[in-house]
Amino acid sequence: MTAKIALEEHCMTPGLEDYWLPTMTDVPPTAVHKLLGRLTDYHGERIEIMDRSGISRSILAIAGPGVQAEPDTTTAVRKARESNDQLAGEIARNPKRLGAFAHLAVQDAKAAADELERCVRQLGFSGAMINGHTRGLYLDDPSVYPLWERAEALGVPIYIHPTDPLASATSLVGTNGLKRATWEWGFETGSHALRLVFGGTFDRFPKAKLLLGHLGETLPFLLWRFDSRAKLYNVKLEREPSQYIRDNIWVTMSGMYSAEPLECSLAALGSDRVMFSADYPFEDSESAGRFMDTTPMAEDLRKAVAQDNAARLLGLS
Repeated sequence: MTAKIALEEHCMTPGLEDYWLPTMTDVPPTAVHKLLGRLTDYHGERIEIMDRSGISRSILAIAGPGVQAEPDTTTAVRKARESNDQLAGEIARNPKRLGAFAHLAVQDAKAAADELERCVRQLGFSGAMINGHTRGLYLDDPSVYPLWERAEALGVPIYIHPTDPLASATSLVGTNGLKRATWEWGFETGSHALRLVFGGTFDRFPKAKLLLGHLGETLPFLLWRFDSRAKLYNVKLEREPSQYIRDNIWVTMSGMYSAEPLECSLAALGSDRVMFSADYPFEDSESAGRFMDTTPMAEDLRKAVAQDNAARLLGLS
């Protein structure tokens, strides 16, 4: 069994459940109850499943949307800090197996930048996970520049996790099976990342590091298309869009245990840009572990995807 580091592993701290529960309205109540139990467990079943899956370390993050949905900025800043402190306390009980991404209130980017630095320098966190837009504010907005500046200076990644769009696309109305995790979230999150690329955020912050789950939310499949259409529409950037995606974006295989998209991501982005993740508890970690252990690939590449790339990116020993 190959040792693995998992980067999109979810948890819940007290006071944030009410933000998450509205995203579960299409899920049977018994499943929601089970998920919440797993989200709030840190040292029991979570560790047992990690052991069975070959996961040596999980980097935890708050299940979305968290404070990204909070309308009051002061409350969002306070709850983010409280959540990070609570999560740090849980990690301190088992620091060899658990790590964390900071939960940040992007409503106040300066406060978010300060909290990111506190979490990295004082709490030992590995970066931040932002649960999509913050009440319609995307990470390419100039008001968010202080957060990017601090993340770049700290050398840590920002992980964009899916969330509900402000409004569902007309094409999805009446087709509930395509909403949220099936299709809607991937489109929303991929679009969020492309706003950063096409909006010039990575020209302003060339050393910024962005993480995407689900093997890049279909971006690796479309690199040529992005470059071609950028030329057609006279998009003014210092590099081609595909180059920003290769230079500034890393992807994890959370919720995408399939050889074809994995091979595409490796070929498009490079063998050092793709990393294992399980997406626990929303996906089955043991299935993810088996896929990582058995999908055909060279053993040195398997080791790189399973743990070495993540250890390098996050500075894990």
